[in-house]
Amino acid sequence: DSFQVGSNSGTIVNNDTAFQVNAIYSAISLISQTISSLPVDSYVRRDGSRRPFRPAPEWIQSPDVDTTKEAFYGSVIVSLLLDGNAFVRVFSNENGIVNLNVLNPSQVKIKRNGIGRVMFEVQGEDRPLSSEEILHIPDIVKPGSIRGVSRTEALKENFGLAIALQNYSAKFFGQGTNTSGVLEFPGNLSAEQAAQLQEAFDARHRGWKHSHKTAVLSGGATYKPTSVNPQDSQLLEARNHAVADVARAFSIPPHLLGLDQGMSYASVEQNNLAWVTHGLRPIVSKLESGFSRLLSRTRGGENAFVKWNLDGLLRADYNSRISGYSTGLQSGFFTINDIRRLEDLRPIEDPSADTVRVPLQNVNVENATISSQMQKVKMARDLVMVGFDPASVLEAMGLPDMDHTGLPSVQLQGVQNLDPEDPESVYDVEN
Repeated sequence: DSFQVGSNSGTIVNNDTAFQVNAIYSAISLISQTISSLPVDSYVRRDGSRRPFRPAPEWIQSPDVDTTKEAFYGSVIVSLLLDGNAFVRVFSNENGIVNLNVLNPSQVKIKRNGIGRVMFEVQGEDRPLSSEEILHIPDIVKPGSIRGVSRTEALKENFGLAIALQNYSAKFFGQGTNTSGVLEFPGNLSAEQAAQLQEAFDARHRGWKHSHKTAVLSGGATYKPTSVNPQDSQLLEARNHAVADVARAFSIPPHLLGLDQGMSYASVEQNNLAWVTHGLRPIVSKLESGFSRLLSRTRGGENAFVKWNLDGLLRADYNSRISGYSTGLQSGFFTINDIRRLEDLRPIEDPSADTVRVPLQNVNVENATISSQMQKVKMARDLVMVGFDPASVLEAMGLPDMDHTGLPSVQLQGVQNLDPEDPESVYDVEN
């Protein structure tokens, strides 16, 4: 069923043979398992903020009732990575979507009908299916085309070289030895004698179990080796280069496929963050756009969308996260419970834990005027101390009227020199 492409390396490249290459299998499984294991949910934007869309359709968490969520979305991603297209059969009734099935992309043909609508011819179906029945998610689409570009076809030479190197390595270690070559014998041998000589020599030296054994020849026979060892043939370098080609084909940092070369950043953490941004995010965006179209069939879901949560992959180390949370809390865009939710901790049952704080004094927003009032009171006190009328000062500073005790300021005279019974006695009232 797979589309077969012959390569210049003499290998047949299709989805099945490509999967047999270790690097390709590792790259596809890494991407598919990473994305399919991420949390996914439905949301809707109201008044500029994102809110969970409830009730969420059941098909988001259980798209195929006969398999797991991870297996379903993983199959979609594998189809997208290899064939460049993912086709999902949508089964629905009057209540909405009831089940989703991932189709084999090689069994689906795409064409447009007379009015320009896309129709799908699926092997096993007795009629063409519309876009209401088939969800099509393409990878890279050429201008003027509908179907996405297949990596298996577009990169057949790179994949074919990887397959050829793997086959050669398997045959080299399975059949070849360092003493393989040509046996030369003086004179003429009959066919039976030649066969006996060959069988006797091969029985002792063919196969990896018999490699590096010493050959003993008699009767004037000589042996001329013709094989090349792996170091001389640069087999290891060629295989590493093939792995690097696969890493580039799937936008994966080489170190995730076991290569230590090609580190473009100073740390593995930065390489992983770059992989999430430039490698995984485009694939996730295609999935979100495709499956979000199905939410319009749910009541109230016209403006809803599906979103995969990549925060878990973007999380830094513990110290960096705590430092970021502290900045967010002090800057007023995080609450205590916001931070606890990001760390999967239970919320604090206190209204203050859901209240943002202002940066200066780290107080509740409702009490943010306290800081400015304190500054006004300080200025008013300074003005009164230098002799300004208290009532005029309060009016000028915009402070409410307050009754005065009538007692002189203690800052004008030490407390120890005042008579508590007659505090004004120390002042010359007449002057």
